[in-house]
Amino acid sequence: MDDGGEALTLAARQDQTQQVPISVCSPGCPPGFRKSATKGQSRCCFQCVSCPQGEISNQTDSIKCSKCPWDKWPNEKQDNCIPKRIEFLCYGEPLGAMLAATSLLFSIIPVIILGLFIRYRKTPIVRANNRSLSYILLLSLTMCFLCSLAFIGYPTLEKCLLRQTAFGIIFALSVTCILAKTIIVVIAFNATKPNSDLQRWVGPQLSYVLIGTGALIQALICICWTIVSPPFSQYNVLTKPGTLILECNEGSPLAFWCMLGYLGLLATISLIVAFFARKLPDSFNEAQFITFSMLSFLSVWLSFIPAYLSTRGKYMVAMEIFAILSSSSSLVSCIFFPKCYIILFKSEINSKDWLMGRGTGQKKRL
Repeated sequence: MDDGGEALTLAARQDQTQQVPISVCSPGCPPGFRKSATKGQSRCCFQCVSCPQGEISNQTDSIKCSKCPWDKWPNEKQDNCIPKRIEFLCYGEPLGAMLAATSLLFSIIPVIILGLFIRYRKTPIVRANNRSLSYILLLSLTMCFLCSLAFIGYPTLEKCLLRQTAFGIIFALSVTCILAKTIIVVIAFNATKPNSDLQRWVGPQLSYVLIGTGALIQALICICWTIVSPPFSQYNVLTKPGTLILECNEGSPLAFWCMLGYLGLLATISLIVAFFARKLPDSFNEAQFITFSMLSFLSVWLSFIPAYLSTRGKYMVAMEIFAILSSSSSLVSCIFFPKCYIILFKSEINSKDWLMGRGTGQKKRL
């Protein structure tokens, strides 16, 4: 080899000794991974570790991963943040559409019964148990079915303020009507006894006072609730990873359970009064139907509490709607269906003599 060749070889060797040695024990980490040092090995040797849940790395050989904003979530490769899916019970999905259609369909039933009662308002079976209270109860039951629609759709601030308060006041009005009907039945029966002081209480005034008082107490609870700690809409980012659950925060859980507790108290009082009045003469035996209606009403809401507490997101809302529809249906069916059956199919017993136990010598039930 000549002198020129030897010089080139020496220059190449010197250039190689000046270059930084390249690690051959670890490849580069792609986006979505971060470097993690290998214990007991050279610092140039490392492992590629996938980014934790909720974090990304969008560069090669990243030392650490970064968290996505609260309203975003990593894509499948964990190299970019994408918007989270927003979830709420809407009319466009099958569950929301089915519940909305059921609410509208069931709300027609009390209206039909009301029309039937108005048409046959002069018959004994309609007049026997305070028809004015029956009208108010049917209208309030219609509103009970319709108030479930406030739980479906985009939960705006106005809707969050409205839905629980409307539900509480309307249901309080319905249950108070039933309580008033039961108390009037008891008073009317005892007022027929000689020298009874209860005769002055027989009339529509007492029933209106009871209804107004019962609904007013619930309204005051709801007003205090909305003033002190009102419900509001919020994004729930903790329940389901990768999903923003848009829901109504009730504001004060204590106020929410006080509202439900008051409904339970009214229903329990109605059940107790109706139970002890169930053995009154047959012309006043609407208490028997009220007993069954209150038993089913309380059973629905007692079953609702553990189910409500164990669910989250749109299924928690659907559970409350289901409880509203079920309890309202039980009130309509237990109290009014037997009367409608007699009006439509047993018109021969819809007479004063039959209700008073005369004519056939047998007592007939309403």
